[in-house]
Amino acid sequence: MTSGFTVRDALYDFCRRAGMTTVFGNPGSTELRMLRGFPDDFTYVLALQETVAVAAASGHALGTGRAALVNLHSAGGVGHSLGAVFNAYRDRVP
Repeated sequence: MTSGFTVRDALYDFCRRAGMTTVFGNPGSTELRMLRGFPDDFTYVLALQETVAVAAASGHALGTGRAALVNLHSAGGVGHSLGAVFNAYRDRVP
């Protein structure tokens, strides 16, 4: 028995409740399901590389005082962005 409430729905619901309606990223094919039918009340900021996506999200979070969501592509994307994630952690970015 399924309720029709998907992981994708749960993610967007959580983000709304946390005040995160801006998503930063450099998507690949594994993110297509998350981006298909992207909600109208969200903004997607496209970056050309994962480190840039994390840095932009960090700046946004520091400027607004609210957390931002970063969508990173698979293992390679996470690897590219680790330095920026560590910098955000050290800078106490929300």
